[in-house]
Amino acid sequence: MPKFILKITAESAENCIDEKNVECFILSASLPEDCLGRIIRKIEAAGKIALLEGEDAAALAVKLGADGIVADLSASTAIKKEMATLRQQLGRRFLGVSCRSRRHEGMIVSENEPDFVVFRIWNEGGEKMRELIDWYAAFFLLQTAVEPMDGSVNFSAWPADMVILSPEDYKILVAKK
Repeated sequence: MPKFILKITAESAENCIDEKNVECFILSASLPEDCLGRIIRKIEAAGKIALLEGEDAAALAVKLGADGIVADLSASTAIKKEMATLRQQLGRRFLGVSCRSRRHEGMIVSENEPDFVVFRIWNEGGEKMRELIDWYAAFFLLQTAVEPMDGSVNFSAWPADMVILSPEDYKILVAKK
């Protein structure tokens, strides 16, 4: 069973921090800075991991004391250079990277040693994504996360270590059990 990461994009979602099956949270860097600071402190007090995502996430993570970031490098043509810059900014903080759902980009990202790689999954490409993640898991020892983008993908049989969900999708999943 994968671990769950909840993606918080609204201030009202901070009430899910005490969920026992959730160990990590990705916070949108577009939230107000005071709100981010408050949520990061709550996550830290709960003994969980707080990551930021979005524009200026690395600078905000350092400023606010977050544990790291998830960088979307899916449109990058200079993955190695951008990851080096992010690593320099972040120091010893976590760096997760979203890359294009192609083997080549997965290899380039992995060669630059992120803490984990995120593959975003769209329902219409489900079988193709399953093949990619199976291939990736056979070749790389890095942690992988999948992020279903339409809420309808069955991720339970995939070899991913983590699943990124919205608090709403997570609540639906928990209610089904």
